[in-house]
Amino acid sequence: MGDPARRRPAGRHQPVIEHRHRGAVDDLTAAIFDALYDQRLAVMFGSIVLSASLAIVAWRRGWLRAARRHPSRAAAVVATLVAIGAPLTWYLASPIWIRTSLVEAGPTAAPIFVSTQPPSAASAPTTPPTLDPAPAVTPAPLPSPTPFVARTHASGRFAGTDDFHFGRGTASLIEVSPGRFHLRLEDLSVRNGPDLYVYLSTASNDYAKGSLEVGRLKATDGSFGYDLPADTDIRGYRSAIIWCKQFSHLFAVATF
Repeated sequence: MGDPARRRPAGRHQPVIEHRHRGAVDDLTAAIFDALYDQRLAVMFGSIVLSASLAIVAWRRGWLRAARRHPSRAAAVVATLVAIGAPLTWYLASPIWIRTSLVEAGPTAAPIFVSTQPPSAASAPTTPPTLDPAPAVTPAPLPSPTPFVARTHASGRFAGTDDFHFGRGTASLIEVSPGRFHLRLEDLSVRNGPDLYVYLSTASNDYAKGSLEVGRLKATDGSFGYDLPADTDIRGYRSAIIWCKQFSHLFAVATF
């Protein structure tokens, strides 16, 4: 599970910057959200039990009869509770049964154009002028593409962080052209969750300082990838992770 004291990752394609000095309120808020997510099923079922208990108490104390005498007030209270509870319940619980799938073609290596220069005029042999017709001029050869062979620099298999947060599939760092890299997720299957993102982490099994946000997780199942920024130095990254930004929680990790 991610450290609740961590600062939420920075924006897209930006290294994550952590601050050592944080307020007590920030730490407390992060800890509360982290605990709520870990115990979201218990919170959901507890809320159902609490709602049923309140309904029974309301029936025994005559609150329902009072509500019928004041329908406008009762409707306002119910509408407020639904407006707060329904979105929160959907946000926390819906990822449990919602799955998405995506299959993208693998990365294609870009060709490199190599030009064959004709001999320069200085190096061409000189011949005495003659009255014979000038020979036909041969056009200079055009640059010809030389295919670049894509190369996998690092690869690892995904594993979930616990029995609930499962993870399967592979993550590979592929060089698709000189100095340009692509992160490929193959046969991926992970637990769905709110606000999931893909990161390259400087730690082997967790989110850490200096992690690079690659992009929002495209799907819970399938094969797809992300082009990394042109100036990305992959030597400092030791894993690919699936990270919940909202609750600072690690879902799955593939160690390179």
